[in-house]
Order: sequence, then structure tokens, then C-alpha cells
Amino acid sequence: MVIMLLWPCKLLFGVPLFITLFIRKWRKRHMSIYESIENYLEQNNLMPIRYSYKEIKKMTGGFKEKLGEGGYGYVFKGKLCSGSCVAIKMLGKSKGNGQDFISEVATAGRIHHQNVVQLIGFCVQGSKRALVYEFMPNGSLDKLIFSKDGSIHLSYDKIYNISIGVARGIAYLHHGCEMQILHFDIKPHNILLDENFTPKVSDFGLAKLYPIDNSIVTMTTTRGTIGYMAPELFYNNIGGISHKADVYSYGMLLMEMASKRKNLNPHAERSSQLFFPFWIYNHIGDEEDIEMEDVTEEEKKIAKKMIIVALWCIQLKPNDRPSMNKVIEMLEGDIENLEIPPKPSLYPGEMITKDEKINTNEIISSDFSSSYCSM
Repeated sequence: MVIMLLWPCKLLFGVPLFITLFIRKWRKRHMSIYESIENYLEQNNLMPIRYSYKEIKKMTGGFKEKLGEGGYGYVFKGKLCSGSCVAIKMLGKSKGNGQDFISEVATAGRIHHQNVVQLIGFCVQGSKRALVYEFMPNGSLDKLIFSKDGSIHLSYDKIYNISIGVARGIAYLHHGCEMQILHFDIKPHNILLDENFTPKVSDFGLAKLYPIDNSIVTMTTTRGTIGYMAPELFYNNIGGISHKADVYSYGMLLMEMASKRKNLNPHAERSSQLFFPFWIYNHIGDEEDIEMEDVTEEEKKIAKKMIIVALWCIQLKPNDRPSMNKVIEMLEGDIENLEIPPKPSLYPGEMITKDEKINTNEIISSDFSSSYCSM
């Protein structure tokens, strides 16, 4: 009889106790994520505004105007009480106990440079995470240089100025902060343009901070976007991982800006056409004019300079690539002072002769070049 009475008592008090403990554990877990962000920012005198989810929802007008989306989640247009427009990045499920979110807040929160997008605030409330950035009315660079309908036209003078601005932003990350910041995801989609077409490097979800004196860094996982990732992230026999990984990504970006086309054409019949840097190298090496429509001789000269610098940036071995400070110097200098670099390679040991017939499917399925098709 006593045993029978004990069971209802256990249920009556045990279930609520279990629920209470579960809620406390859940809150403690999410509070620890918030506290780790808050502590980091406080220690470094960096305090972006912390918003509630209710405030975020109000800013976006109930998430009415979507600016874009990706693997990270969605970006919505919002408005602050002051009337200023902002871009609000709503993140999906975070990996590693929110480390990607913490990385972006902690990294972007310490940066103040005209060529790096400014983090205004953040929100972390339960499973809701958001980043509030300054609004870039001209969107991302990929929409301008890869405009399919030709409705958007950027002069080469403007493209050239954008390329220098991006280089200055990356150089600041590498050499202008107390800590060296490696971005690991430089690509057209992550370059935003303000109302004056001033470029700003964005998206620090994959960024890592290292001491300035660390020339070679240790990484446990490969990070970045295939097609812009440096070969040392795949092959450990060509050199260590350093700031030169961002230089490689910038070189791929610069090549696309100069040519206004993607670096890989999976439908090409010949290797020198498949990977655009091969084709462009052959033409520059033979002192041929680069075929470009509706451009002046001066614009051809600008494009050629950008391409030569890009070819230096995408050299296979990290030690053969210039630093970002050197890149700026090369871009701002005279083209007559630039030497033609060695021919770039897709991966170690590759030997493809000029206009050699190839099996397109075979190259596209290789480690390094396969994901170009998914860009």
C-alpha cells in the first residue's frame, strides 16, 4: 500500500523537478555562449550593441525585405530608430556550440576600417542569432561583375579602384590590427559596395585570429569556398598555411574582376580555356592583346595590370606570392615595372601543355577544381 502511494508522489514531484533541471541546463548552455561573447568584447573594449530578438523583428518590419541568403541563413534589410538602414544577418543553426557566430562577432567587432564592413550589433536569444551590419546599397560585387543581362556596367577605372580598396581591407586585416586576422573566404559574394561603390570586406564566420608574429598557423579543418581556396589548404607538401592563403583568394577574385567572368568554364574543350588563368597567361606571355569588347586602350592597360598582379597572387607555392601590402604597391605602380610571373597551376605536379586536349570530366572531378561548377 505504501509503495503504491510512493509512485504518484514520485511522478508529482519528480517530473517538475526534471523539467526544471532541464530548463536550467538549457539556459546555462545558451547563457555561456552569450557570456563568452560578452567577456571577449569587454576585455578588448569592443562593445557592439546587443539587441533583443523583438528589436530585431521590429527593425526588419517582421522580416519583410530579404536581401539575400546562403548556407549561413538569410539577410534582411532593417532600419534603426535613427532612420539609418542596416543589413541584418539571421544565422541558421550554429556549429560547434555557436563558435562560428562567436568568431564573427569577436572578429568583426574589433575592426574599424573604411574597406571592412562595420558590425553595429548582434542578437543572441535562445536559438535566435543575428548580426547587424551597416547597409551596403550597391550589394555584393558578384552581382556587378557577373551581371547576366548586361544591365549593370562598371567602368574599368571603377573596377580598378574597387580592387585596390579590397586589397587595402585585406592588408589591414593582416597587418593593421593588434592580432593578425585571416579571413579564409575572400570571394566576390563577400565584397559589399556602399553608395559610392567603396568596397568593404564582409562575412567573418570563417575568420581566425592569430598573433602578428605567427607566420605559419595551425588549422584542424579546411575552410573557405572551393574555387577561391589556396592549394596549401588541400596539399600540405607545398607550404604552410598563412596570410598568403587570403592572397591566393584575392588573386582569384582579381582575375574575375579584370575579365568580368568566372575563372572556370566547365564546358570548354581545351585545358587553356577550361581554367581561365591558363588562357590569359598564354596571351599575356605571347604579348598578345587581350580580347575585350568596348574598351579603350587605357582600360586594356588597367585590365592587363590587374591580371599580371592576379597571376602573381595565385602562384602555387605560398612563398612565391606577394604580401597584400606588396599587391597594393604593384597595383598602384606602373605596368612597365611588373614582370610576368610563372604559369599558374591547379595543383602540384600538374603539367598541361598549351591547348592540349583533355578529358573535361576528369579535371572537373579532381580535388581542387571540382567545386568551381557549383559556384
